[in-house]
Amino acid sequence: MDGTGWRPIKRTRTFEDVLAQIERRIAEDGLTVGDRLPAERQLAEQLGVSRSSVREAMRVLETLGVVSSQVGRGPDAGAVLTSRPDSALSDLLRLHLGLASLEMREVIDTRHMIEQWAAAGAAAARADTSALAAALAGMDAAGSAEEFVEHDTAFHCALADASGNRLVAAIMRSLRDSMRRYSVEAVQRLGDTSILRSDHVRILEAVGAGDPDEAARAVSEHLAHAYPSLFTA
Repeated sequence: MDGTGWRPIKRTRTFEDVLAQIERRIAEDGLTVGDRLPAERQLAEQLGVSRSSVREAMRVLETLGVVSSQVGRGPDAGAVLTSRPDSALSDLLRLHLGLASLEMREVIDTRHMIEQWAAAGAAAARADTSALAAALAGMDAAGSAEEFVEHDTAFHCALADASGNRLVAAIMRSLRDSMRRYSVEAVQRLGDTSILRSDHVRILEAVGAGDPDEAARAVSEHLAHAYPSLFTA
């Protein structure tokens, strides 16, 4: 290891080694969101690898939602650490759904487990329901299935946020983003969204009343109404 804290890389699969070293430095140096990694040329020199290997590693990290590349010189050069776990998860889930390596039933079952827990937690904490109410108003004003799903997604992501668990919130966003097309199709098949609206009101009221059991039941019944052919109670 040299004075910079980076270890020269000697193996041939260099971009993976670059990734491993960046992960190690994040852990050992306590780097956080907003911190900047060395510029491409500097990082390549410190690691003893080509700039193309560093560039490839940065592309992988950017796809994973870990860094945002910055073009420039001096203090503005280098990649900045970010935190977008839901973006990477969304892309991954959408691809696997498209390849049929995951079934929509599995996504719905996973969402059921996560969202029941989130709703119960939000109710137990008597979380602020203003974001839920705003999303409900958006659904009421929606002029198409796509608009309805946009605000429906906002409602359920706000519910996950209200649980206070950031990982649960990120997973919920990735689940909803990956199944957006299926959600629009479900609303179109249903036609009348009044039952879904009643479900949302029930969830909101249960959270506002601080009733975890009712909030969890309301989520379960809502999913059964939205995806009757897929949902497993």
